[in-house]
Amino acid sequence: MVSIIMGSTSDLPVMEKAAAFLDQMEIPFEMNALSAHRTPSEVEQFATGAQARGVRVIIAGAGMAAALPGVIAANTTIPVIGVPIKGMLDGLDAMLSIIQMPPGIPVATVGVNGALNAAILAAEMLALSDHALSKRLHSYKESLKQKIVNANQELSQVKYKNKVN
Repeated sequence: MVSIIMGSTSDLPVMEKAAAFLDQMEIPFEMNALSAHRTPSEVEQFATGAQARGVRVIIAGAGMAAALPGVIAANTTIPVIGVPIKGMLDGLDAMLSIIQMPPGIPVATVGVNGALNAAILAAEMLALSDHALSKRLHSYKESLKQKIVNANQELSQVKYKNKVN
């Protein structure tokens, strides 16, 4: 199971991309709002109890100070994937907060508002021990390839006076 955690429900428009992908891949997940600053004891309780509840990967989205992924990672051995949420400074502040973790407290980090990539990474982690999921991921990646093939077919129909292909 994957746990999607966000600092507040205002992060849902970004984090719902992770939920939609996990749903598509048939991966059970939970989704909650927890704040490293407003509900610190609840974050600690969540992180310390996650493994016993069957959580195998945590996706944590946060903006601004973006302490949530790091606080969770400090309280569990479950892999944590941080999603910097665009806010102030176009999300650079959140990204730097998440990637600058001290030694011993790793947080994998995707790009700003990259919840979809976080879900794909979580699925790839789970697929290491789940052959059926691995096949679904392979099909998904093949569909990405097909989108580019289709795009090139469409581009071949675009005409310009000096276009040679």
